[in-house]
Amino acid sequence: MTGSIVGIDVGGTFTDLIAIDPVTRAVRVAKVPTTVENQAFGVLNAIKASGDDPTALSAVVHGTTTTTNALLERKIARCGLITTKGFRDSLELGRRTRPTPYGLTGQFRPLIPRELRAEVPERMDADGKVVTPLDEAAVAQAAEALLAQGCEAVVIHFLHSYINQAHERRAGEIVRGIWPNGYVTLGSAILSEYREYERGVTAAVNASVQPVLHRYIERLRDELKSKGFAHELLVMQGNGGTVSSRIVAEAAVNTVMSGPASGVMAAAYTGRQAGYPDLITYDMGGTSSDVGLIQGGVPRVSAELELEYAMPIHVPMVDVHTIGAGGGSIAHIDDSGMLRVGPESAGAKPGPICYGRGGTRPTITDANLFLGRLNPKGLLAVDSPVSMRTIADALVGQVGKALGLDAEGSAAAIVRVANDKMAGAVRMVSLAKGHDPRDFALFAFGGAGPLHAAALARELGIPRLLIPARPGITNALGCVVADLRHDYVNTINKPLPALDMGLVKRTLEAQIAEGRATIQREGVAVDAIAVIHEADMQFQGQSHILTVALPSVDVTREALHQAFADAYWKRFEVALPEIRPVLVNLHTAVIGRRPALPLDALLPAEGRARDVDGALVERRKVWFAEGGWQETAVYRREKLPAGAAFEGPAIVEQLDCTIVIEPGDRVEADRFANLVVSVGS
Repeated sequence: MTGSIVGIDVGGTFTDLIAIDPVTRAVRVAKVPTTVENQAFGVLNAIKASGDDPTALSAVVHGTTTTTNALLERKIARCGLITTKGFRDSLELGRRTRPTPYGLTGQFRPLIPRELRAEVPERMDADGKVVTPLDEAAVAQAAEALLAQGCEAVVIHFLHSYINQAHERRAGEIVRGIWPNGYVTLGSAILSEYREYERGVTAAVNASVQPVLHRYIERLRDELKSKGFAHELLVMQGNGGTVSSRIVAEAAVNTVMSGPASGVMAAAYTGRQAGYPDLITYDMGGTSSDVGLIQGGVPRVSAELELEYAMPIHVPMVDVHTIGAGGGSIAHIDDSGMLRVGPESAGAKPGPICYGRGGTRPTITDANLFLGRLNPKGLLAVDSPVSMRTIADALVGQVGKALGLDAEGSAAAIVRVANDKMAGAVRMVSLAKGHDPRDFALFAFGGAGPLHAAALARELGIPRLLIPARPGITNALGCVVADLRHDYVNTINKPLPALDMGLVKRTLEAQIAEGRATIQREGVAVDAIAVIHEADMQFQGQSHILTVALPSVDVTREALHQAFADAYWKRFEVALPEIRPVLVNLHTAVIGRRPALPLDALLPAEGRARDVDGALVERRKVWFAEGGWQETAVYRREKLPAGAAFEGPAIVEQLDCTIVIEPGDRVEADRFANLVVSVGS
């Protein structure tokens, strides 16, 4: 492999880039404003800012928010639906949940309006047998009518197609012969899983964003080509893997939530190399915090995401819990007199008060600055200089006055409430799912994650922090180290005693074959192909599903039974031997392993001091929950020598973030330039 591999993550405010040359081990980084009107321009600006020549790059891996933003903002393609007669309204009826379960009102807009949902005569039963033959003339007529109504994309979603795809495939052939473009989505091709509502919504999401993603990727490919880039453009998916840009739009739904996924993949990669395979990931940015869990070096993947009410997206995605608590989250007193932090954010404009861009409401960043955790020499002079007195007045006037607190007490209260909120998110991915956080290390990244990580670790009893070399651009690093990945699911839905084990083996082997064929079609060089099998199981009569790992395609009935019993006991500490388990779905992930990259090159060796004191920048007063204001050493991250060791309290500053080391914590720099923090009791 010659030339640098570039990872680019597009966020709401900034586009981050990291370029690693696997031969020379040179590392370059860039952070430029995101160009919202066309993210491709921001990508090109980042490449230019890094000093890279597009003609010399061997690969570009891109994490994008295009599909996620399109869905949240409803800037989607006009889409039609062709479905089984009598099931036109299934996407709107949904489940028994409602937007406001304790109120008398509530509404939502389905992705496909009712006037664009057409019915045709056809019917399969639950065993896949034909009840009503497909009316092919009705399919053609429906397609023509949807085109006349201005539809750009179309979904074909028939009842029980997950068990027998014949009608959907034939309807797809008919519609493709009429449709003027390739935006034709078969529900069963996106998700071969039971539950008509979830499968239909997932297909509708795919069709709605497919034209948006396709146009964006084509623009980016053309722009890169015009600059001389002649190699592979890969795109991050929500499952933590990458896919060739040539085929990414075929399953556009898989790119939803690719941003948070890339950060978790970087954490898994870093943890495996550093010897910490079990991690809780904590990514705190300007608006929100994302928390995930990694076991044995493998991130948890879930197919139960609901992006917003009535928008379940049931394709495998890295399991990330998001809360509205970021550096720009605004602190306020609610109607009951309680201090709240977030979810409203000051954003990039006007931003926190200390940015000097017109912000007037106190944020977590302002509180951290007032408590000495952030460098006032840098932040207070970002744009129009703002005094510490201005921040103090806002803290007292908008928070402290109602609570009887001075500016210091107000700032401390904001940080404490924010930490409690973020600790709750960590509990949601750990304790709520049967995992003890004390068995994990906390991997902190994002622009603000390392500011709060030590306090969170103490709150949760987590014994160790792992802070990567480049916390603020970890998501871009995730793009570089991510493997190719394709996930497949098929519904079986049979009690174990009646299960055909031959069918299980054939289904898993077919999923492997499809994944290998897809990787071959992408034409991307991989070192090896790995396969992961899982099964969704439940007790007969229950609706709650647990996912268990399968050792191979030759799994036995007894092994399935025992794996489910163990998982149920671990989650609920209840044994129910009198109830029969049911195998609901079979999952396979086919992973193309890409060449490893050197993590120890992320912080250059040149410019480092001979000892820790050589990295000392200053000493200043910093407030800590234990001990109040304390004289604290402030170090420069890039100057810390290899193997550096020191104790808190301390502040470590670098270009992309600030790290807070609490009193009693001990820090050691490992050979990959990670900071490993042993958390004091």
